[in-house]
Amino acid sequence: MSLLESLQEKVSRMTPATLFAMASAFFLLLNFFNAYRRARRLDAIPALGPSGMLTSYFGAFRLLREGRAMIQEGYDKYYGSAFRIPMLNHWQVVVSSPEMINDIRKASTEELSFMGAIQELMQIEDLMGKVIHTDPYHVDVVKNTLTRNIASQFTNIQEEVMSTFEDELPKNDWIKVQATDFIRKVVCRASNRVFVGAPLCRNPDWMDLNIKFAKDIFFSSLLLNVFPGFMKPTVAKWLSPASRTIRRAVKHLGPVIQERWDKEEEYGGEWPGKPNDFLSWLMAQARGYQRSVEDLTLRVISVNFAAIHTTSMAMAYTLYALAAHPEYLQPLREELESVVSDYGWNKAAMQKVRKLDSFLKESERLLGSGALGVNRLTVKDFTFSDGTFVPAGTIIGATPHAVHHDETKYTNPYEFDGFRFASMREEEGEGIKHQMTTPDEKNWLLFGTGHHACPGRFFAVNEIKLIVGLLVLNYDIKFENEGVIPPNQWFSINNVPNQSAEIMFRKRSKA
Repeated sequence: MSLLESLQEKVSRMTPATLFAMASAFFLLLNFFNAYRRARRLDAIPALGPSGMLTSYFGAFRLLREGRAMIQEGYDKYYGSAFRIPMLNHWQVVVSSPEMINDIRKASTEELSFMGAIQELMQIEDLMGKVIHTDPYHVDVVKNTLTRNIASQFTNIQEEVMSTFEDELPKNDWIKVQATDFIRKVVCRASNRVFVGAPLCRNPDWMDLNIKFAKDIFFSSLLLNVFPGFMKPTVAKWLSPASRTIRRAVKHLGPVIQERWDKEEEYGGEWPGKPNDFLSWLMAQARGYQRSVEDLTLRVISVNFAAIHTTSMAMAYTLYALAAHPEYLQPLREELESVVSDYGWNKAAMQKVRKLDSFLKESERLLGSGALGVNRLTVKDFTFSDGTFVPAGTIIGATPHAVHHDETKYTNPYEFDGFRFASMREEEGEGIKHQMTTPDEKNWLLFGTGHHACPGRFFAVNEIKLIVGLLVLNYDIKFENEGVIPPNQWFSINNVPNQSAEIMFRKRSKA
């Protein structure tokens, strides 16, 4: 019997469980070997913790438990240069100097890929659908068409926000609400008034599926980070809520899409009564397979994920700061009453409320930054301006939380100063700086930098200003224990608002 025949006979006698275990062991060893080979090319960059092929996993598990502290340690030790941190399936290079962050800002997409980093870190193709990664035309619709239409949407958003308040905060006496649930409902309805219009934006099942999808995708992406790279695609497909969510969403959106296609076929592109909403903008750009009900639905719920997840977190941080520091309510009301009296509720007014913009930005600075951000994947070998070399296929990023709490950049960085940035803008030559939406590689990394700074930030910030402004003018807001902001919840390098906090509201007798 030949060696090959002998081997085939032995394999045929193995149970499926044994074969699976052997295959898993093989791929695990292969993963170790490939990770080691990639790590050797990063030897010139100092490692945080042990850097051996096996000992680095001690650091990776520490990162899961103490992500914020570990990144802060690297920032303090290597400020002005780069260091690397171990993750379960790769090393990530972290830069800390404004000059290196500026290099990221200036780099082309052929050098550094934002979408590549998202795929590597979140397995976005498997969690949300391949086209979201390979054909993200909806991002351009957000960045361009949505941003251009912010002004035209203010009346609709204001109407939806006030309607939500009436539904969720109906009493004239103090009412206690679970904060994050309330915030998600407000953001979901307000955003979907722009995305799909009324009355669908108010449909309870439509709201529920989008809120649930946003939470499921976020926590699935966190869970994926504990698995080695070769297992991520399989685990992501198992975790993904996309297919069942699309089926559920199509029941609502499918008839709307078909009706609009029918109207376009009958009357042409600009048919009478055509809604001016995100769905219409998507449909106007769609070509080929993009015109299918399923593809359009996937893109709408994907944009909902970004809007609900990020905007709701920013709203939560702002309301937590406001409820803990009610002394800011009166000056904010005075500013809002003055500006709204002159301009009404519109985009121009939101550009004038410097104190409110500062309050939002300070809430995010103190509470809302993750330990890592501005992530990119090196598409080709990349050399920073200081000579630091990073090989192709490496994830690089910066340190928003550490930057935003750096005492050389901010006075008393661990104290809340709601009008910190409004005061900065009063200084000569600083009037247009320090706005929440303006990235700054030296001091402000919340929205990223460069070509891929958050494309929806202008819509999100205007929406938050409108919601918070309407709350401030129409309601008193407090915690039962004033002055105490509920502690954030950290998952490795990720930071989310406290999910169990309750806020008290009371409708004002005079708004």
